[in-house]
Order: sequence, then C-alpha cells, then structure tokens
Amino acid sequence: MAESATKTFDLEGIAEDFEDMIFNISPMDTWMLSNAKRVKVTNTTHQWLTDSLASASASNAQLEGDDATFTTATTAVLYSNQSQIARKTIDVSRTADTVRKHGRGETFAYEMAKKMKEIKRDVEATLLSNNASTAGSVATARVAAGLAAMIGGPLGAGNRVIAGSGTTSTVPGYASGQWAASVDGTAAALTALTETHLKSALELAWTDGGDPSVILVSPFQKARIATFGGAQAFAGFYNPQAKAVQGAVVGAVDVYVSDFGNHKVMLSRYMPAGRVFCVDPDYVAVGFLDSFKVEQLAKTGDGTKGMIVCEFTTVVQNPDAHAQIIGATTS
Repeated sequence: MAESATKTFDLEGIAEDFEDMIFNISPMDTWMLSNAKRVKVTNTTHQWLTDSLASASASNAQLEGDDATFTTATTAVLYSNQSQIARKTIDVSRTADTVRKHGRGETFAYEMAKKMKEIKRDVEATLLSNNASTAGSVATARVAAGLAAMIGGPLGAGNRVIAGSGTTSTVPGYASGQWAASVDGTAAALTALTETHLKSALELAWTDGGDPSVILVSPFQKARIATFGGAQAFAGFYNPQAKAVQGAVVGAVDVYVSDFGNHKVMLSRYMPAGRVFCVDPDYVAVGFLDSFKVEQLAKTGDGTKGMIVCEFTTVVQNPDAHAQIIGATTS
C-alpha cells in the first residue's frame, strides 16, 4: 500500500457504527404474580376466614333411642395481612427527551416501560419473601407478609419441614393480626435438601386437604431435586423409541411424581434460597387495593416527572393447603 494513501486513522468526523437497539436480558418470570388468583382488597388490612372439618372418627357409634348430646362448634379462624405500597419514579429533563438517541424514542416513555418491569419484580419478591407484616404508622411504611412467613406457622409447627437440625430455627407466627418472620437457622444447622424432606412436606399439605401441585424452588434447590434417586435413574441421553432422531440429554426435573400427585417444579429467581414452597394454587392469591397505575406528576421545572404505583398484599387463603421446607443449604 502506498505510504501516501489516506487511512481511517487520518480522518475526522467518521460516523459512528451504533446498533439502534438496547439489549436488556433482565428476567421477567414472575410465577406468583402471573399465576396466583387475583382478589379485590378494599382496606389496608385485608381479612379472610378459614375453617376445617373435625377429624374422621371410626368410633362414631350411638345407642339406639339415645338422646342427642351436643358440643360447642368450632369457629372459623380469622387471618389478615397488610397492604403494601410499591412505587417507581422517573424524572427526565426536556433536553434528554428531545436529543436524538440510539435504541429508543422518548426517554420518558422508555424509562417508564422499564420501571413497570422493575416494580413487578419487586412485587414478586415481596410475595415470596420472609417479610413480617406491619400495620405501619405516619413514619413507617406498611409491609405485607410474604409466603415464607405465612406457610407452616400459625397452627403450631404447621406444615413445615426443617431440613437442618432446627436448633436455631423459629416457627413463623401469627398473633394480633400480624405475621412474624421465621428463621432458617445458623449455617452450622443447615442440611442439604433431600427427597425425604420433599415427600414429608407434600404429605403434610395433602393430609390437611391441600393439593400442592406446584413446587417453587430457587436454582440451587432445583438442582438438588435433580439429584434425587428417581431423577438419577432417568438421567442421561434419551432417544425416544430408539428412532433415528435427535435425542436429548436429561439432567433436570420439571415434574415430580409423588404418592400425593403430580407436582410441577417451578424455578423462581425470587425464592428465598434456603426454602422450598409446596403450593396449592387454589388457595393462594394476590390482593390489590390498587393495581399498577402510571401517573404523570405535576410539572415543576424543565422536565417531566412520572410514577408507577400499586398497593397489594399476599393472601394465603388457607395456610394448611401448602407446606414449606426451611433450613436447606444454599451452596
């Protein structure tokens, strides 16, 4: 090449080579928010009732002609949870909305769409959390209890399986209308999740009348389920009916079949890492006092302000329909 040739290194004002796209891989899989029932909430304290039948008795034999006797009927049990306000805000200057940009049109519209996804992830994390509920005050925000604080505690030990030794674990509690968070236990007390733990949890929910058809797990615990004996027996290369077709390597469990039914094993990025939830979808709901709303706030300067807000709560319509495993190792 001639030494006098003009090269790109010599040029000023070369146009940028810029992909007109913004790549965002942040996950949006929100199982609870997407699959649980929706119920209408009309107060910051949402209440519901549960009831149960007396235990079956094989000794219900009466004398012929005997007078009837009576016992005091058991009353329904009252539960409640607090509504929680979640919001995301955005403030974009007029100039930021006006200049030419790559990958988007108006900055305000783009940021609001992103904030809508963010607030849904926040709600999902709250619904599955071990948060205790609080009624709040003028200086303290109301907090909705999550599933981890609501399953397995109100009726004694409830439907709860402790994977570890349990010496430092505490039972989730419910008193005076508020849920208390539970404690997994210290690291030394934790134990790896086993098939026995899972079977025990499923049995507890089934015995009480539940149908825990969904098992919610973190990535680590889903990998643990894939090590169970039944899963290992079918792991490896699979070629259907030995046909000359492309096979598959099976190394995961998406459905767990127990003596108590078929259960979908659902992976969640928002699960408390050391816990497993066995959920009956018929008895869990998300309550909305106010669903997701986009509000444009008053203009006070050279820009545009907006807010996305919602008010919601976790509703475990009957805690005994579900079960949870706590105290499992996470590494």
